[in-house]
Amino acid sequence: MNDLLDSVREKAKKLAKTIVLAEGEEPRVITAAAKAQSEGVAKIILLGDPEVIKQKCPSADLGGVKIIDIAKTDIKPYAETLYEIRKAKGMDMETAKKLATDPLYFGVLMVKRGEADGMVAGSINATGDVLRPALQIIKTAPGIKTVSSCFIMVLDKNSKYGENGVMVFGDCAVNPNPDASQLADIAVASANTAAAVAGISPRVAMLSYSTKGSAKGELVDKVTTALKLVKESNPQLQIDGELQADAALVPTVADLKAPGSTVAGKANVLIFPDLQAGNIGYKLVQRLAGAEAIGPICQGFNRPVNDLSRGCSSEDVVNVVAMTALQSAMSN
Repeated sequence: MNDLLDSVREKAKKLAKTIVLAEGEEPRVITAAAKAQSEGVAKIILLGDPEVIKQKCPSADLGGVKIIDIAKTDIKPYAETLYEIRKAKGMDMETAKKLATDPLYFGVLMVKRGEADGMVAGSINATGDVLRPALQIIKTAPGIKTVSSCFIMVLDKNSKYGENGVMVFGDCAVNPNPDASQLADIAVASANTAAAVAGISPRVAMLSYSTKGSAKGELVDKVTTALKLVKESNPQLQIDGELQADAALVPTVADLKAPGSTVAGKANVLIFPDLQAGNIGYKLVQRLAGAEAIGPICQGFNRPVNDLSRGCSSEDVVNVVAMTALQSAMSN
């Protein structure tokens, strides 16, 4: 495991947050629950039938793990919470009761009701199915209207880029073509993730094919408008744009193209103008530079909900539990 993930786990241990794992009958999740609980990464709640869980992983030591069998739980308070939140959208009580028995909804409702600090799912569910209940129930953080994602990119610690080789790239997984307002939200949320999870002081570069007016066009205008919105809403944040990637990362180029910038040449958070650029960018760095890509990490929710890769390992699940705990500390 790399130093960053070690650090994330150690920080999470000090917080003693409660994280609910909605897919509690999945063997990888059960194994992760046992490890996270025994190591003190978080207090774990597993949703599932205790007999099925025991049958799936008979050797797993789940001492201290709280197991909730939704089928044997009084669903009414959870359904009432959901109904109150969604009745203006036309939801009736019967629908609320039915949805509340879905582990993904039940887990998010636990977070909403303060019974857990965050939820992790996605090992056997699609991203849309994981995020939908969170969007409906937890909603976005104050001042942010867009849920997005980022990757923490870990290069060699002696790398001249980022913070000891650590960088944050957003958005690389969720929003295909964000408008200026959404791009501003992505920048703020990525900066928050950089601080909360990566443990770095964010210096945010809004990327473009233009640097400080070297080119014109709608695509550039979107980035400059987003920058203006962030500066208005978060004047304390170190952020600059529009910057080409070399101007954002290389001091000699920054001196030529963006003299006087406090971000250019030393950015550690890169905000891509759209999903195509972001997805291509992180994969190029991952493959050509040998960087480890940690994520995608969901961001922008009022309380943290994270989506696992369906190819995740049990170790991946523990890492995401730890990151969710750190996000929870930031959102409180």
